[in-house]
Amino acid sequence: RVQLAESGGGSVQAGGSLTISCQYSGDYAYTLYSVAWFRQAPGKEREGVAAIDTADQYYYADSVRGRFTISRDNSKNKLYLQMTSLKPEDTAMYYCALDRNGWMLLPKYLHWGQGTQVTVSS
Repeated sequence: RVQLAESGGGSVQAGGSLTISCQYSGDYAYTLYSVAWFRQAPGKEREGVAAIDTADQYYYADSVRGRFTISRDNSKNKLYLQMTSLKPEDTAMYYCALDRNGWMLLPKYLHWGQGTQVTVSS
């Protein structure tokens, strides 16, 4: 059984920074999984933000490349998303996702967290 728990969301002013994290618990080694961050704003589709596959390939959406950094700490079973130069359009619920398959930024991951809200004010 897989459990994912996001934390670290909150409110920040435009131009600010925030780091969110996702704790994994489950029966299998965390290193077996590709991991990703997605976000969904009200009235919009869920979009892939950043991902790391099991070959350590990194993927970023064009809208966040250069501002967001995804990383994972396999010793802690934890995934991070460091967000800088935040913009009001980054406001969304952010979800972590995990799967044995590497789906890159496609929303086909098997396991999802409950989400953490990030709000950026202008």
